[in-house]
Amino acid sequence: MSPSDTSATKPRLDRAHVLSLLRQMVRIRRFEDTCAELYTQEKIRGFLHLYDGEEAVAAGVIPALEPRDRIVATYREHGHALVRGVPMTAVMAEMYGKAEGCSGGRGGSMHLFDAARKFYGGNAIVGGGLPLATGLALADRMQNSACVTACFFGEGAVAEGEFHEAMNLAALWHLPVLFVCENNGYAMGSALARTEALTDISRKPACYGIEARQVDGMDVVAVEVAARGAIARIRETGAPQFLECLTYRFRAHSMFDPQLYRDKAEVKRWRQQGPIVKFRGWLLETGLIHETDVAEIEQQVDAEIADAEAYAEAGSWEPVEMLTAHVLGPPPAPPPAPASSGDLVEMTYREALRLGLRDALRRDERVFLMGEDVGAYGGCYAVSKGLLEEFGEARIRDTPLSESGFTGAGIGAAAAGMRPIVELMTVNFSLLALDQILNSAATLRHMSGGQFGVPLVIRMATGAGKQLAAQHSHSLEGWYAHIPGLKVLAPATLEDARGMLWTALQDPDPVLIFENVMLYNRSGQIDSAAGAVEIASAAIRRAGTDLSLITYGGSLFKTLEAAEALAEEGISAEVIDLRSLRPLDEATIIASVSRTRRALVVDEGWRSGALAAEVSARIMEQAFWSLDAPVGRVCSAEVPIPYARHLEQAAIPQVPAIVAAARALLGGG
Repeated sequence: MSPSDTSATKPRLDRAHVLSLLRQMVRIRRFEDTCAELYTQEKIRGFLHLYDGEEAVAAGVIPALEPRDRIVATYREHGHALVRGVPMTAVMAEMYGKAEGCSGGRGGSMHLFDAARKFYGGNAIVGGGLPLATGLALADRMQNSACVTACFFGEGAVAEGEFHEAMNLAALWHLPVLFVCENNGYAMGSALARTEALTDISRKPACYGIEARQVDGMDVVAVEVAARGAIARIRETGAPQFLECLTYRFRAHSMFDPQLYRDKAEVKRWRQQGPIVKFRGWLLETGLIHETDVAEIEQQVDAEIADAEAYAEAGSWEPVEMLTAHVLGPPPAPPPAPASSGDLVEMTYREALRLGLRDALRRDERVFLMGEDVGAYGGCYAVSKGLLEEFGEARIRDTPLSESGFTGAGIGAAAAGMRPIVELMTVNFSLLALDQILNSAATLRHMSGGQFGVPLVIRMATGAGKQLAAQHSHSLEGWYAHIPGLKVLAPATLEDARGMLWTALQDPDPVLIFENVMLYNRSGQIDSAAGAVEIASAAIRRAGTDLSLITYGGSLFKTLEAAEALAEEGISAEVIDLRSLRPLDEATIIASVSRTRRALVVDEGWRSGALAAEVSARIMEQAFWSLDAPVGRVCSAEVPIPYARHLEQAAIPQVPAIVAAARALLGGG
């Protein structure tokens, strides 16, 4: 029996149900009318995107979902939140920015969250919620859950690469996602025909083998029937479904929009077939309801809105002292230092990384690895070689070449309770996923008022030295260390390569691990009992008294070599391995510089705006009066990394440059 034959998918037109549908649409419309008035009074600020005219979509789709199901919305999500059951009081307080708001006043109109109702928020990045939804569904697939994730987005999102990446992943991995396109005809101020070569949006998911249906989005019954059928089909097959709801927004894109791109006659024509007018008129004609029912609904809704407005007015402003709350979750306790076995084994940095991956996969079934060529190929740098055979395709997932899509999926899976490890092949490629890393992973906890964390690890290769030229060789970890909400690690030793991953996976927040390409083949001895290491502090790799050499990652061993050369000249250099680039271990840095009274920072990032500049600034702020010389820096030259070996080597820090800079700090030539 097909889902369309079951009673669950047939329209319910009994009196109680049709009154419920009408009430939901009236609630949305009147709530937003009130918000528009409050905006003009400057009680609601920022962007305010109203759902006026699109109410039938939320009212038709969301009640067909179960409480266990998940919802990802857009920045025009007031209606979705209200129909899902987020209290109107909490929504209104959020619009005001009050602490009692559903996101603690940190999200505002575009970012309503409610963890208890599995409402994963509005997303102000067009198309940004699509990869998140695939990740939520991936977590449900991997946990054998029967949940469905509904993802709402406007027609403008179909031009984004993330739309296509999400469609492909959902189809490829057979993910239980209901994609709902609210096609209101305008992406901000451009009509669909002016921005899309193919305006029949329902044909786009068909290219990925996803069943799609186009429905009149102004007809709440038609939307409900289509939604029930699609949800039943997902529960039956586990495969994604796509609904294109043809609707129209009566108001401007946002309250800032003067609407110069369409005439009033067009809006008037659409208003005459609006979802509330259309449905209410039909119900009155058929005698299913009476004018007194309409009046009662409006009276009840007005009373609810008045209560919500009073609640928001009486709400409190979060104290400024709480400004930094919910940027990060509570850090895990540092792991105990493993007891030494005395048994040393020889291995490469690559093999140490692989041991860390294998250990994590064995210890926690929630852990999985995904990225380009991590499975059958064994990873671009052979780090994951052999793991596919040991753990299978479900946990070692080869992905398409869609960095934003699969990184976003990792974020969604983490928010749903999994522990993903996402491998981005190189730091340069990570820029394709920067939207998801910055706008989702780093901000989700804060925007939701602490309701959702993203316990995700992202690994990537960084650095130059392999003659891979300017699009594979840069050191951009300092860029990521600039972003609140992330933790950034740079393991250089075998012990850190082996042990940082497990500790990072225990962290409630996204952790980025940068692996320098010149370290993969480096070999050494490591204790066979080596295990998890703490990830919050720097390490003194060589003690010294005359100056502090501060570095990380691929430059550590060059810096240690420079320290050896300096020792032959009678100069005692202390070498600090930062290890953690965000947060920086200021205490270790300042204590060292206070002893040695000189500091030189070695950083493969470009000099302008490099991490070295940040370290230097903190030393100047906190240890200026201890210094006997200005802080020195050795950084990469201000050029894209060249291909020719002699130029590449000249572009990045080398031992002679480190030695010369150290001598200069001590007054030598």
